[in-house]
Amino acid sequence: MQANDVRVLKSAAMPTAAAGVITLVVAALTAGFEGALGAAIGAVLVAVFFSISVVVVSYAARVSPQMMAIAAMLSYLVKVIAILVMLSAFGHSTAWNSRAFAWAVVVCTVVWTAFEVRAFVKTKMLYVDPEARVPGQGDS
Repeated sequence: MQANDVRVLKSAAMPTAAAGVITLVVAALTAGFEGALGAAIGAVLVAVFFSISVVVVSYAARVSPQMMAIAAMLSYLVKVIAILVMLSAFGHSTAWNSRAFAWAVVVCTVVWTAFEVRAFVKTKMLYVDPEARVPGQGDS
């Protein structure tokens, strides 16, 4: 994992943790223990899934730009399917509040995405290799 990827991960994870705590408190106040449990599960799920995505995309970026795009799309698809499976499997459970879970997932996803975009915008990365040579131009 490159240094700028670690910076992006930290920049997104810290505000998401704060948003997770806020959703947990709000859910606890509005829905009791079941709400707090649902919000905690949702916040942890978002943090784990998005962290894994950053690691996978970072690794794929070292292979090739095309692999990076494929890894990003596949990790997104896996996240959506896993969250849908969680909601459908545990949607009627009385152990935790599924609405608190869903709201925590939405809030933490929006916060993670916003701060990840902010981190990428602030990162000073070259997207053109200044040392690249044009084929057939020779040494000038």
